[in-house]
Amino acid sequence: MTVEIPIEKWTGKVREVTLGATAAEGGTRSHTVTVGGETTLPFLHFEGAIPNPPRVAIEIVDRRPTDWSPLLLEAWGAVVDDPATWAKAAEEAGADLVLLQLSLTRDGEKPTTAADARASVRAVLGATGLPLLVFGPGQVDADNELLVAVAEEAAGERIVLGLCEEKNYRTIVAAALAHGQLVDSRTPMDVNLSKQLAILISDMGLPLERILMDPTTAGLGYGLEYGYSVMERLRIAALQGDVMTQAPMLVTPGYEAWRQKEAKVGGGVPATWGDWRERAILWEALTAITLIESGADVLTLRHPDTVKQVKAFIARLMEK
Repeated sequence: MTVEIPIEKWTGKVREVTLGATAAEGGTRSHTVTVGGETTLPFLHFEGAIPNPPRVAIEIVDRRPTDWSPLLLEAWGAVVDDPATWAKAAEEAGADLVLLQLSLTRDGEKPTTAADARASVRAVLGATGLPLLVFGPGQVDADNELLVAVAEEAAGERIVLGLCEEKNYRTIVAAALAHGQLVDSRTPMDVNLSKQLAILISDMGLPLERILMDPTTAGLGYGLEYGYSVMERLRIAALQGDVMTQAPMLVTPGYEAWRQKEAKVGGGVPATWGDWRERAILWEALTAITLIESGADVLTLRHPDTVKQVKAFIARLMEK
């Protein structure tokens, strides 16, 4: 007896968004990266099109990070002392994209200035041909000052500015409009809030093709299931034709996984937890792989070994 597999017929499509600009497009990137375009739920190739695989961004910092695990610092070595060298190493480690995280302070705890941010972005752009994402420190005033300067410094490069949130979206979107950049639209884990911020950004005149949706997530064991369900609902709404939920989704499993005790703590834990390094890398990899299955289009990771594992998993999932 032949069993007919039911096929869902969706009316909507995830929007394609292109990061980076080549010389022919007014930028300096060696190539561009396009994400999105799906007409089906993740990896159901028999049901629709998945023209672009999820992409991996490696997170780097504009100065040697003081709050990163020693496992991460050991894995990257001396490159963490210079963002340009680190960006080049990230490209060699297999990154599709580079995410530059700006710090709130510099040497001696002096506030990071707009000039500092410009210099870091200029150095990273010169060190790698990969498309770039730049995230501010996460405080409204600092983000506004630094990201406006970054947007101007990288004019024409189609970088992604983040975080673009409800409390500061006007300034960040205005900078993106003025200098041809994209934005990372971040909200707490909530379908309606994600949609509402996309509407607000669009109302300012930024084309929907220049918005990545960042619904926020959690690490494995710390609310990952709830974040998964929000992303799944956003993707279903997009495929059902809701224009304001059709942006590709960006998530940060590297940040989320490495701040949990299972990845951070090497001593004073039960022996059943196993080897610290293996456990920490698996915590990041499993967080990322779960989010890929929920519809993530861009994942930001930290450990180079995790990057290899996740990219191998994506390659297998993209096989038809």
